[in-house]
Amino acid sequence: MKKPTLVILAAGMGSRYGGLKQIDPIDDEGHKIIDFSIYDALKAGFGKVVFIIKKENETDFRSLVGDPISKHMEVEYVFQDIKDVPEGFEMDPERVKPWGTTHALQCCKGAVNEPFAVINADDYYGRSAYTTLYNYLTSHEDGEVPAYAMVGYELKNTLTDKGSVARGICITNEDGFLEDIVERTKIIKTETGAAFSEDDGATYTDVSVDSLVSMNMWAFYPSIFELFDSALGRFFKEDVAKNPLKAECLIPTEVDKLLKAKQATVEVLSSQDKWFGVTYQEDKPFVKASIAALKEEGLYPKKLW
Repeated sequence: MKKPTLVILAAGMGSRYGGLKQIDPIDDEGHKIIDFSIYDALKAGFGKVVFIIKKENETDFRSLVGDPISKHMEVEYVFQDIKDVPEGFEMDPERVKPWGTTHALQCCKGAVNEPFAVINADDYYGRSAYTTLYNYLTSHEDGEVPAYAMVGYELKNTLTDKGSVARGICITNEDGFLEDIVERTKIIKTETGAAFSEDDGATYTDVSVDSLVSMNMWAFYPSIFELFDSALGRFFKEDVAKNPLKAECLIPTEVDKLLKAKQATVEVLSSQDKWFGVTYQEDKPFVKASIAALKEEGLYPKKLW
């Protein structure tokens, strides 16, 4: 049986962070968060890593991330290009924002033909999450109704004091399958817990900090590419027409539509590890301290590669 592949979403702009956070070191040895993710995936049994990046970042990304890892596992690159749009679609010349994570994932069509996991480049998910995904992908098969999975985290473990975050709020049934997922693009920590805004911060609605959220950690099969092809066709025809400069096609939103149409199921797997990430520059000291503590505990060697 072919080992699962790890697909990493690393083409984002990093606008809130103020730089290319995917290759920003977070320890004295020069490791990035992405290094720890790949190290954990390798330990869990994943056989290949595919980076989704922008072509203009390829040289830096190869030298700082891909080349050291390539000595330990197979590495491949695919490129997200804002100009990669359906035939006949006319893009607004002022558009600079990428088309979103669904569009990014579709760059892997043809390059990934085996079961795979998807993660963000700038999130630390914890060792056990990769073992959980590996076990799922090696014990299930793509069926007539595709059976996908995601790793869920409690909202309170994924907030930052430094500003707003985007999270997919999840509702599961009694059997642990995803029933509903709503992407909230502006969630903040409050004195009483958390709240989200749908009007760019003009008003806020409280949300439980115990809510289960998606951190874009998915288990998929190649069947997802055909399903997302249809989603992107609709997105460019409908959503971009309404918001040509900022509309995004996001994985949680499109997965929710698949669930509603009964075109797929998603089992929600839980992780006991604490998530952390660098949404903002101000998050970096906490992340550095957290990684240092994990090294001190012996979970990671001083040098990963």
